[in-house]
Amino acid sequence: MCGIERPAIAAGVILTCWVLHPGPAQAVPAYAAQTGQPCQMCHVGGLGPQLTPFGRAFKVHGYTLRTTPWNVPLAAMAQASYTSTAKAAPQPVAPLYAPNNNFTIDQISLFFAGGLGPHFGAFIQATYDGVTRAFTWDNLDARATTTVNVKGNDVVLGTSINNAPTVEDPWNTLPAWGFPYTTSELAPPPTTAPLLNGALAQTTLGATAYAWINSALYLEAGGYQSPRATALTRLGADPTAPGSIDGVAPYARAAYQKTVRGVTLEAGVFGLQSSLFPGLIRTTGFTDHYTDLGADGSIYEALPNSDVITMNARYLHEQQSLDATCILDGATDAGCARNQLTDVRADIAYYWRNRIGATIQVFDATGSANPVIYAANRTLKPASSGVMFQLDGTPFGGLSQPQRRVNVRMGVQYTLYTDFNGAGNNFDNAGTKASDNNTFRVFTWLSF
Repeated sequence: MCGIERPAIAAGVILTCWVLHPGPAQAVPAYAAQTGQPCQMCHVGGLGPQLTPFGRAFKVHGYTLRTTPWNVPLAAMAQASYTSTAKAAPQPVAPLYAPNNNFTIDQISLFFAGGLGPHFGAFIQATYDGVTRAFTWDNLDARATTTVNVKGNDVVLGTSINNAPTVEDPWNTLPAWGFPYTTSELAPPPTTAPLLNGALAQTTLGATAYAWINSALYLEAGGYQSPRATALTRLGADPTAPGSIDGVAPYARAAYQKTVRGVTLEAGVFGLQSSLFPGLIRTTGFTDHYTDLGADGSIYEALPNSDVITMNARYLHEQQSLDATCILDGATDAGCARNQLTDVRADIAYYWRNRIGATIQVFDATGSANPVIYAANRTLKPASSGVMFQLDGTPFGGLSQPQRRVNVRMGVQYTLYTDFNGAGNNFDNAGTKASDNNTFRVFTWLSF
């Protein structure tokens, strides 16, 4: 990949590279071809993964809605970006990249995406990671559904086999499909986050069952296990991060959705309880225990002029008992094991004519001090907070299907940190400020 030294030429370079290397996302034109609908019918702004109420129903019904007799249930996407931080890293952020101002092909993905008859459907993704230069299995969500009537209530019953807690969820409030919808590995993230914020993605395999009653009340429960380390390695995943689940990790979800005067509202709760052998190490006889509990809410409104307003919010609290990690680190302090993390984030987006969008997200992560697991942080705390801004445009999202199979989005992001890894200034005892990690990113994504 090429390094770029001057941010002023980033937009021109990204446009040129996009022509040579197609761009990104989770909106899959195979579904648009199957339903005969424009991408805007399912996705806010005309490209995924943020879903409209119609898109949520399509997912809950197992991707089975069809208006065309047959379509090829295959699709592809590519994502490219230019990333620049306020201050260069002391060393390259990845092999073959510069310490700052990098262009990269973030990922190229292939999908099986479609319904198989009236009861079965799937979203299966395999990805080439352009930063690590490796192939991996990616999102998996295979469903079986049916619709029944129970005492006058229409009930969708379904099951999902998937490989990440929350990847099967139909709202964009939970971690798997929450904002930001596109990111780069070349942007430095805070080092600590709740387990449910993505650490178990593609390192687990689970089954959940759900019911959607009168298109309003959503109830789901299931559990997740860790495949064998050899299997995960062959699939391109790291079996040691965060470790292997001891037994089954139960997951539960409840949400209620209602439309009031044209505004679709949702409120819900969710939770995961898990015990892990960190790094696959079982010799201590102990595990790390995590209890993640959260609440979420969303608002969707389509205005008469086709403008769209959305709001998504999530509160997630994690209670930790890191007995195995503390023993492995040689910690004898009883306070090492007991920790807590709280992650709060909310975003609001406005899409003009459902094509050109502006999104603002605020995020705040706090937690208890720990001299062992946060030893690299000056304050011994994990606190990180800030604001992310995004502008993007999707010119073709409203065009008819199934004749057109290509869609593209281009955008810019800016992430501003007020705290990073425990503090706003000198967070690492080396004089580094949180604002040194402020990140400017230009991205494109193409799906076809």
